[in-house]
Amino acid sequence: MKSVYLESSVISYISSNPSRDLIVSARQIITMDWWTNHKKEYNIFVSELTIKEISLGSDAQSKKRLSLIEGVEVLETTENAKKLAKILIKNRVVPKTSAEDALHIAISAVQNIDFLLTWNFKHINNANTKEKIKHIIEKNDYNSPILCSPEELNR
Repeated sequence: MKSVYLESSVISYISSNPSRDLIVSARQIITMDWWTNHKKEYNIFVSELTIKEISLGSDAQSKKRLSLIEGVEVLETTENAKKLAKILIKNRVVPKTSAEDALHIAISAVQNIDFLLTWNFKHINNANTKEKIKHIIEKNDYNSPILCSPEELNR
């Protein structure tokens, strides 16, 4: 069974109240469909970083987000992941100001995850940076996860 690492944006889309913004609303529906109908096809993982991010905000919303990942295996943030994240930043694939995004990528690579599921198109699932990310990960002797959205993994 293939493995999927959940970046915090996916969990947030599942737990958020329906949005009036058409694009956000569509993404919420797509994410719920993936969660309901496709999640069982994969081994699901989160990280300590994911938990930290979804714990932020109001108590009610953070509890709702945390309840979604009860029983999901939590990946350790290893020294190797921290080093790889720094390399991604040093090579300007991910900006310094988005160190958490680099760490999500690095954790999933170091832990040999097949897919990193995200709605973060700015620094993670970005057509302009995907190849650069893959190149740096593989240059450092790790397998690069496929960076994709729930919509891309629904098919």
